[in-house]
Amino acid sequence: PLQPLQPKTVPNRLRTSQRKPRDPQMPRSLIKEIFRHFVKMPVTRDAFKIVEKCSERYFKQLSDDLEAYAHHAGRKTVEAADLEVLMRRQGLVTDKMPLNVLIENYLPLEYRKLLIPVAVSGNKVIPSK
Repeated sequence: PLQPLQPKTVPNRLRTSQRKPRDPQMPRSLIKEIFRHFVKMPVTRDAFKIVEKCSERYFKQLSDDLEAYAHHAGRKTVEAADLEVLMRRQGLVTDKMPLNVLIENYLPLEYRKLLIPVAVSGNKVIPSK
């Protein structure tokens, strides 16, 4: 009499490399470079760790707020208007300090060209919407 074949048990190799998914993080070098630019003096490692932790919390809160604004408007995409409303609520954008002035003061020329519309010859506006 024939006996049915028993399937062999294969060890599950996928479980060995299971890691908890991490939130995306800004590079430490970028945070350090930005902070050094504005501080203009040496920073100790302990102070930098605190700055890094604070910036991580700030950007997490910023992204949560932007997500809430888009969700409230019934959209799945965050738009520039959401960011402007958030910056206005934070007091960064006011009637005396519009968003374009902040862009001109703090961003390099290549980013300014992308964000601020400029009229050129031929009655064209760059960047076009």
